[in-house]
Amino acid sequence: MKLEPEERPTQDTEVRQAALALLCWCDPVEKARKVGMLHAALHAGKVNIIPGPDLLPSGMIPGRPVRPELVSPLLLERRSMRTARGRAALIHALAHIEFNAINLALDAVWRFAGMPIQYYADWLRVAAEEAHHFTLLNEHLQSLGYQYGDFTGHDSLWEMVAKTSDDVLARMALVPRTLEARGLDASPPLRAKLAQVGDMQAAAILDILLHDEIGHVAIGNHWYAWLCDQRGLEPVATYAQLTQQYSAPKLRGPFNFPARKAAGFSDTELALLEQHS
Repeated sequence: MKLEPEERPTQDTEVRQAALALLCWCDPVEKARKVGMLHAALHAGKVNIIPGPDLLPSGMIPGRPVRPELVSPLLLERRSMRTARGRAALIHALAHIEFNAINLALDAVWRFAGMPIQYYADWLRVAAEEAHHFTLLNEHLQSLGYQYGDFTGHDSLWEMVAKTSDDVLARMALVPRTLEARGLDASPPLRAKLAQVGDMQAAAILDILLHDEIGHVAIGNHWYAWLCDQRGLEPVATYAQLTQQYSAPKLRGPFNFPARKAAGFSDTELALLEQHS
C-alpha cells in the first residue's frame, strides 16, 4: 500500500502496512501530519489492524530529509542558553529527537508481527503524539528564525532501533525503557533553564512532552513485562542481560524518580537506580 499526500486512510487501510509506508517518507512535516491522520482514523474505527504476516520494506528506512547532517554526538554544536542561536540549537535538538521518535514508534508498529492488536494501537498512539511534539517544536524553532535542518543532528536513537530489530523484547527493553526513559530525567532541568531565560513557550512544550513521554515509557514497560511473562523470564535479570548483549548505554543520574514510578518502573528497578544516583 502506498500513501499519497492527498489520500486519507480508508476502511481498506491496514495500519501496519500504512506505518511502514509512512516510515519511508522523508518530509518530516508531511510525515507528522499523515501519522496524526492515521491515528485519528484508527481511533474512529476507519482502518484495520492485522497482526500478521511479516512485512518487508520496499525502500530505505527510515525516510529522512537531506538535512540535518548527522554527526557524532561529540560534534554537535554547543547549546548555550546565553545566546539566541544556542537556544535555537537546543530546540532543534529536541525537534530532531521527536522526529526520530516518530520513526521508532512507526517501526515498532510494522516490524513485529504476531503481537496483540492493542500493541499496535499503543505504538501508533505513541507515533501520533511524537508527531505532535515535533510539530510544536518545529513551529517554535521557526518562530526563532530557524528551520529544521539548520543545525546538525545525531543518530544514536535510531542506531538502537536498528540493533534491536531482531527481537521485540529487546526493543521494548532498550528503546522506551532505556533511551526514552532518559528523557524523563532530562526534561525537568531543561525546562527550568528555558524558563530561566524567558522562553516560556518552550517551557510549556516541555511540560507536554514530559506528560506524554511518561505514557510512552509506560507502554514500553507494559509490553516488556507482558513479553517477559509470555517467555517465562524474570524482568530485572533479563533487562540486565539485554543491556550487555546489545551494548546499551549505561544509565547515569540524576533520575526523575516520580516520573519513572508513574511510567511503571518497579520498586526493585527504582532501588537499583537509586544505588547509581
